[in-house]
Amino acid sequence: MVLTTLSQTVPVLTIRSLGTNQFSVAITNNIGTATYDLLWTPELANPDYPWTWAAPGTPGQTNFLLNMQGYPDGFFETVLDTNAVPLWEAANPGNPASGILQVYIYGPSNGAVLQ
Repeated sequence: MVLTTLSQTVPVLTIRSLGTNQFSVAITNNIGTATYDLLWTPELANPDYPWTWAAPGTPGQTNFLLNMQGYPDGFFETVLDTNAVPLWEAANPGNPASGILQVYIYGPSNGAVLQ
């Protein structure tokens, strides 16, 4: 089933098992050279299993090969990355306008090594 809104077709995920813990994820009806990131969870609506990064995308990438390392199944979703800052580097991944996360350390100024 393909949903349309305002004469636009939404992107669709196609997920295929390639064998033990190997999955192929393809995005069809993509938006040009947009960047999609994949998230996954082994259980839906369970706070013990939040959505986590499965694979970061690159501009125009629509095919992903995943090794789920011990998880024979799970749920996937895609996030459309709307700016040049990858979501895993964003100061606030829920706010695409927040920019890249930067950390400034002003001390100690005596040259000590921070660990």
